[in-house]
Amino acid sequence: MNAQRTQVLPLAKGKAMLIALALSLPLAIAARPAPAADHLMTTPPATFKKVSSLVKLPDYLPGLGTLYVDPKTLPVGPFLGYNHKGKLVNIVYMVPSKDLDAHKNLNGLGEVAAGMKIDHTDIQYNPGHPGVEEPHYHIVQWLISPAAVKAEM
Repeated sequence: MNAQRTQVLPLAKGKAMLIALALSLPLAIAARPAPAADHLMTTPPATFKKVSSLVKLPDYLPGLGTLYVDPKTLPVGPFLGYNHKGKLVNIVYMVPSKDLDAHKNLNGLGEVAAGMKIDHTDIQYNPGHPGVEEPHYHIVQWLISPAAVKAEM
């Protein structure tokens, strides 16, 4: 019985090390500043358009900021949210409820945030609005603290 335990233990250690590596990798990536991430902090990419120029919404949405999106990524996004000072404060994904119900895979959503430090993530249900009329969830990756969200947004 002890022989079986010692044979299983190295396998368990290997899995534990693999899990630890997988969990620490995003931290190592986020710790390195990426030049593209620095640029995004004040300027959306050229392919991104102000959401208010695409659909009937105000330029600034309380709680989210001024949103920009690459139209070819609709409805999911990413949407880049900038505060009143023009600083990127969040990255939003608008995932249709029907896609979640259908168990649809959504791969590569966080790529735009590579090199950025995410402070926290909120998930909020939305019954629909101009641009994304169907029920969906906002997945909001905040780059600022909850206290800053309250103060700035």
